[in-house]
Amino acid sequence: MRVAAIQTTAGADRDDNLAAADALVDRAAGYGAELVVLPEYFSAAGTPDVLRAGAEPLDGPTVTWASGAAARHGIHLVAGTFPEAAPGTDGGRLSNTSCLLGPDGAVLATYRKIHLFDVALRGVAFRESDTIAPGDETCVVPLTGRRSGDRHTGGGADEPVLGMSICYDLRFPELYRMLALGGATVVCVPSAFTATTGPAHWELLLRARAVEDQLFVIGAGQVGELPPGMPRCHGHSMIVDPWGVVLAERTDPTPGVVTADLDLTALADVRRRLPVLANRRPDAYRGLHGDDRGTTD
Repeated sequence: MRVAAIQTTAGADRDDNLAAADALVDRAAGYGAELVVLPEYFSAAGTPDVLRAGAEPLDGPTVTWASGAAARHGIHLVAGTFPEAAPGTDGGRLSNTSCLLGPDGAVLATYRKIHLFDVALRGVAFRESDTIAPGDETCVVPLTGRRSGDRHTGGGADEPVLGMSICYDLRFPELYRMLALGGATVVCVPSAFTATTGPAHWELLLRARAVEDQLFVIGAGQVGELPPGMPRCHGHSMIVDPWGVVLAERTDPTPGVVTADLDLTALADVRRRLPVLANRRPDAYRGLHGDDRGTTD
């Protein structure tokens, strides 16, 4: 299966952002990609006030555009993330939401970012939770009906299974282990990873998640200067295999596309020869969530 990670630099205007994304999705599809991943906040970026003003429902302009793009090319498309005005969201906050569109344009899955970016970096504080409510559900979905030449496959045991995550989630290995145990063979990471932490941590974390959970990982990043309210972004979109090998990367700090072919047979072989998931000892991890620090005699 050929996949693509798209790198963008979001501006202040949603229509312009969607037009830029459209051209890059066209390019990725032209390269033969069957699964295309866009970055976090690819259609709307800025201050909390900008995100609130640009918030939209699941049937709003971003997902409507993504549905049309997926159907036009007959691909699976991860519509990065957008600020979702979700009914009943905690305290009037938004959701940072990612959607998977199928080859017919249908919404196959929706994932809302679980881990929110509340940090202080070099004296600059970011509190995503002031605007965004955390999600509380993981998302694993089979990629059935993939394109094969000029036809579509109908699904089957060899179909890839996608786990969904977003940016800061990358720092929480528990989530990726859950995705792997839930059947994921590929995980997408739409991101706006900062230029402050990116050089030291981005590649390291993508490769670590791929190796420890024996997954393909697709990191699609924003790059460069975004509108005020957003950090400068690292970019360096990349695709990593289950052995930790970087299959493709975009080191140029500009918008663009990287593609790679994922060999699911090779993934199965890695899991067979190095059975990390099978060799787990959950009974020994009692204190992992802080509910049991062990026992004493």
